[in-house]
Amino acid sequence: MALRPLRLPVVGLLAVAGLAASVVLVAVGADLTGSPGTCPVAVSVGAAVAPGLPLDAVQIADARVIYAVGAGLGLPARAEIIAIATAMQESSLRNIAYGRADSLGLFQQRPSQGWGTPAQIMDPVTAARSFYDALARVPGWQTLAVTVAAQAVQRSGFPGAYAKWQPIATRLVTSFGGTVTSCVALAANVVPPGARAALPRHYALPAGTPAPVLLAIRFALAQLGTSYEFGGTCTDAHSPNIALHCDCSSLVQQAYRAGGVRLPRTTFQQVNVGTPVYSLSALRPGDLLFTEGSDGTPGHPGHVGLYIGDSTIVQAPRSGEDVQISSLSSWATAS
Repeated sequence: MALRPLRLPVVGLLAVAGLAASVVLVAVGADLTGSPGTCPVAVSVGAAVAPGLPLDAVQIADARVIYAVGAGLGLPARAEIIAIATAMQESSLRNIAYGRADSLGLFQQRPSQGWGTPAQIMDPVTAARSFYDALARVPGWQTLAVTVAAQAVQRSGFPGAYAKWQPIATRLVTSFGGTVTSCVALAANVVPPGARAALPRHYALPAGTPAPVLLAIRFALAQLGTSYEFGGTCTDAHSPNIALHCDCSSLVQQAYRAGGVRLPRTTFQQVNVGTPVYSLSALRPGDLLFTEGSDGTPGHPGHVGLYIGDSTIVQAPRSGEDVQISSLSSWATAS
C-alpha cells in the first residue's frame, strides 16, 4: 500500500504552535515504560506544606503532571497555582480511586457530573486537562482569588479551604517553571502491563516536540493491548464495553483530543486536515500515516496510524488484533 503522511497539529486546525515553547528536553523511552524518569525534583521530598504535613515523592510527581499540562496548554502560572491548590485540598495531591459519592482522582471529579469516565478521571493528564478546560470557561478567572476561581470549577462545600494551599501551590509552580514538561507528560506506566508491546530500546522524542504531540503519543501508548473494535469510540478502551474500544481513526482522534487538538472522526475526513508530508524521511513524531483505500486513491484512505518517531507507529490494525506498535518498514504491508 502507498503511504500518505500528514502533519499535525497545524495552525489552521488549532493555534497550537505557541504551546511548544515549554517543551525543552527529550523524553527518553525509559520514562514512557514506567521507570522513575529523569525529571529533576525541583521541590525536595519532605518539604513541609503545612506543620507536620510534608510532601512525598508521589505528591510531587502529581503536582508536576498538573503543572505540565497547564504549561503545555500555554496557560499562565496563575492557572497552575489554582489547579495545584485545588488538588491539594481535594485529594492531598494523590490520585485516589475513591471519594464522596462517585468522586475520583486528583480533583475528585465525578462521572455523574460529566467529568468523564472513571478511567478518564483516574488519568492525571486527562483530569488536569478537564480542570483547565472548566477553569477557562470561568469569566475573568485570571483576576479572581484562588478560592473563587477554584470554587467556580469545583462547587465545593468548603470553598474557603483552597486558600491555605495557595502558598505551597505557588512555591511548586515557581520551582517547576523552566523545567522539563515532556518527560512529565509522558512518564510513568504509559505502556500498560501485559500489553505485549515495547518501545525501541533507545526510543527518544526530539527536543522541542510540541506539548500536544507529547500528550497525543502518551494517550496512544496507553491504549496498547486493548482490542480493536470497528466503529469503537476509543473513549475507554480498557473497559469491558467493546463499543468504547478503538478503531484506527478513533485512536488518532482521541489521542489528539488528549492534546487539545480536535480531529474529525473518519480517515476520509482526517486525511484532509493538516499539512501533507511528501517524504517518509521527513516524518516527525505526531504525524499521521494513511494507506490508500480500496479504490487506490490517497483521498479515500483505508487506514491511519500515529507516527511516534524512531521508525515506529502506534495503530489499531483490524478486528481480532490489539492496539499495537509497528515498525515503519512493515506497517504498510501489515495494515
